[in-house]
Amino acid sequence: MSNLRIIPLGGLGEVGKNMMAVEYGQDILVIDAGLMFPESDMYGVDFIIPDYGYLRDKKERVRAIFVTHGHEDHIGALPFFLREFPVPLYATRLTCGLIEVKIRQAHLRDIELHTCAPGDVITIGPFRIEPFHVCHSIPDTVGLGITTPEGLIVHSGDFKFDHTPVDGQPTDFAKLAEFAGRGVLVLLSDSTNATEPGTTPSEQVVTEALDDVMRKAPGRVILATFASLISRIQQAIDVAARYGRRVAIAGATMAENVKMAMRLGYLRIPEGMMVSLGEMESLPPSRCLILATGAQGEPTAVLSRLALGQHPSLQVRPGDTVVLSSHTIPGNEEMTHRVINRLFQKGADVIYHPLAPVHVSGHASQEEQKLLLNILRPRNFVPIHGELRHLKQHAKLAAELGIPRERIAVVENGYVLYFEDDCIRVGERVPGGYVFVDGSWVGDAVGPAVIRDRETLAMAGVCVVVFRYSPRRGALLDTPRLTVRGFAARDAAEEVMTGAAEVVRRTVQGTRPGTPPATVEMQVQSALSEFFYQRTKNRPEVIVVAVAEV
Repeated sequence: MSNLRIIPLGGLGEVGKNMMAVEYGQDILVIDAGLMFPESDMYGVDFIIPDYGYLRDKKERVRAIFVTHGHEDHIGALPFFLREFPVPLYATRLTCGLIEVKIRQAHLRDIELHTCAPGDVITIGPFRIEPFHVCHSIPDTVGLGITTPEGLIVHSGDFKFDHTPVDGQPTDFAKLAEFAGRGVLVLLSDSTNATEPGTTPSEQVVTEALDDVMRKAPGRVILATFASLISRIQQAIDVAARYGRRVAIAGATMAENVKMAMRLGYLRIPEGMMVSLGEMESLPPSRCLILATGAQGEPTAVLSRLALGQHPSLQVRPGDTVVLSSHTIPGNEEMTHRVINRLFQKGADVIYHPLAPVHVSGHASQEEQKLLLNILRPRNFVPIHGELRHLKQHAKLAAELGIPRERIAVVENGYVLYFEDDCIRVGERVPGGYVFVDGSWVGDAVGPAVIRDRETLAMAGVCVVVFRYSPRRGALLDTPRLTVRGFAARDAAEEVMTGAAEVVRRTVQGTRPGTPPATVEMQVQSALSEFFYQRTKNRPEVIVVAVAEV
C-alpha cells in the first residue's frame, strides 16, 4: 500500500459543500471548503458545512488549503475551517478577494492568504501544486495538478470547455496536454452535468438573453444571481449600459463583492452608472436595473424578502421584470418555486431558466467530460462534485472510453482512497456527513436530534401543560394550565383542550401519595398523547411541567 491517501469530506454524493483532503505520509493538503443549502425539511438551518472531524486530531499535519474558485459551495465554510485550522490559504486573485470579504465579515484576524496564478508552482511538503486555468461561471477558476511521490493527481475543479468565455480566457488545453505527457496517476473530475448529453452552452448565450430582456422590459429589471458570480454581474452591467439603465445593488454581500471586484479590475462599470436604491426611486422605471441576491429562494436573501414584501427599502411593483439568472440547485426547487409564485402575485413578470436562456451551467456536459478524460488518459479515475447519480453516470462514461472498471472509484463522502500497485482502492469510511449551521450554533448544538424535534413541532405543533402538584398527597393543587401552538386554531381546539384538562386532572388524581413529580409528568404526557391521537388523529409534542409543593 502506498503512503498516498485521498479523502473526500464533502461534495461527493451531493451538490455543494465541496472539500477534499490529500494525505501523503505526515502531510495533508486540503482543497476547498464550501457550504450547501438546507433541504426543505431542515427547519431553521441556515446552511450546511462539511464534517472535517477527520482532520481534528491531525491538526498539526494540515499544511495548507487550496481554493479552486470563489463560489459559495467552495469557500462558504472557510470562516469555520480557518477558525479551527489557521493554515496558509492559496487562491487566485479574484478568489482571494472574495475570501477576504468573508474573513472580514467573520471578524477573523491573522489569516495567511497567498495569491497564486495559473502557471505558478507551489511546493508544500511533498506536494508540488500547479494551478491551471479552467472555464467556469466565475473568473479566475483553476484546476490543480498535484505532484506527489506516488504520481500526479489532477483535480479538475468546476470546469467546462467554453471557447468564447466572457473573460476571454479559455481552458488551458496546453497544460492538460503537458500533464498527460507526464502520466496522470488519478483524475478527480467534476460530475455535476454528467447526465447532460452534448456540450454546455457558452456564457455568451446569457448576454444575448439579458439583452432581449432589457430591450423589452417596460419597467425596472431586478436580476437575481449569486453574489460571487462576478462575470454574470459584468454581463448585466454591459447590457444595462447599452439601454441606458442605471444600476443599484440590493444585498450587502453582493455590494461588498462588487466593490472588491472593481478594486481588483475584474469589474468594469462606467462612471456614474451606479446609484443607490434611494436614488433609483427618482429615475424612470425603464432606466433601472437592480442586482440582487436570492436566486435560490434562500429565506434571508433579498429576493425572498421582496417576494414577501419584507425588504426595508425596496418593493416589487406591477410592471417589474424579475430575472433569476441561476440554475436551481437540487433540493432548492420548492423554495425557488415559492418565491417565483409570490413574485407573480405581486404583479411582476418573472423570467427564469428554462423559459429563457438567462443562465447557462458552469459545468461540463458529457462530451466535455469525455474530452478531458481523452486528453489526460489517467490510469485511475474518481468522479467528484455531484449526487450519486451524477458520479455513477460519469463513471460509465469513463468505462466507455476504456478505463478499466477496477480503476474507477465511485464513492461518497468519507471513503478513504488509496493506491495498491498503481491501482486505486477504496478503504475505510471516516466521518463525512452534515454539520448544520443555525445562527451562531454549529455542529452538535444543532444535530439530527434537534432537526427531528423541529420536524415534529412543524408537523403537529406543541402543547405545554403546567400544574401545581403535592407529592406528599399525590394531589393536583389547582386547575392545570394548557397552552398550544401550531396544533389547531383556538376556536377549533377549545373543546379538545377542555377534555385535555380533564385528562390531566384524572391522571394526577389517580396517583398514589409519594409519587415523584417526574413520574407524574411522564404519566400525564402519555395520557395526553393518547387522548390527542384518539380525538384528532394528531400527536402534538406534549411538554409537561409539574410544579411541586414545597
